[in-house]
Amino acid sequence: MPREQVEATILAGARTVREIGDRCGAGKGAGCGCCRKRLAKLLLEHRLKSTSVENLPNTA
Repeated sequence: MPREQVEATILAGARTVREIGDRCGAGKGAGCGCCRKRLAKLLLEHRLKSTSVENLPNTA
């Protein structure tokens, strides 16, 4: 599953690696778990990025 597709899936509302994998369709079948570690890493990166953006001071 390409990184862009993972990010789009997260933005569409997926909150767990299983939800992302269920929408993948790659590998042995939908939600096969072939890339679970990579998906978990991307989900963690997205969560860290979104929380760091929320904590930025308001400069407007």
